Amino acid sequence: AGGLGSPAAFYLAAAGVVTIGLVDCDVVEATILQRQILHGTGDLGRPKVESAAEKLRALNPDVRVLPRRERLTRENAAAVLGEYGFVLDCTDSFAAKFLIADACAAAGRPYSHAGIYRFEGQTMTVIPGSTACLRCLFPRAPEDRPDPARGPLGAVPGAIGSIQAAEAIKWILGIGELLTDRLLHYDALGMRFRSVRVRRDPACPVCGKRGD
Repeated sequence: AGGLGSPAAFYLAAAGVVTIGLVDCDVVEATILQRQILHGTGDLGRPKVESAAEKLRALNPDVRVLPRRERLTRENAAAVLGEYGFVLDCTDSFAAKFLIADACAAAGRPYSHAGIYRFEGQTMTVIPGSTACLRCLFPRAPEDRPDPARGPLGAVPGAIGSIQAAEAIKWILGIGELLTDRLLHYDALGMRFRSVRVRRDPACPVCGKRGD
């Protein structure tokens, strides 16, 4: 329910997606308000999932919002993600991203991967068993290196999170061309989008022959 999750969840609720699940263990802090638009100064100290759920219900009372104030772990990932048809990875750590990728692959759940850093963002959609997955790009998760002094430009997660919402809506409706087998890179400073073709790796530890 942070920088990527805020715009993604907002547009899913606005579109009338029947059920939206939110998983986040953090509370609202002043330093995140420039990019996490589901929260305001009056929410400081509140659990993010509670603040986010309140805004989404106010936007569309017909949407069922299921907040879970907990950290996604290897122990609960299958149970949490298994409740939904499409998963959006809006996390801010490599460990969480690869956990989601592995859990979705195991459950056969399609998901939208995304990440942001300073003035850049990237996203791709994965259909397990059919398209390239995150581990086709990166067999091993890189180490997380926090850089609190230079956080992302707030508009960057807004742009990428909106694309994630569009992908989820397209998948639900069965329309358009999904962002599969392509990594979309966004450079806000140069105001450029670049699409990089990604191939499914036969040696991928998750979706390759060794992972089948």
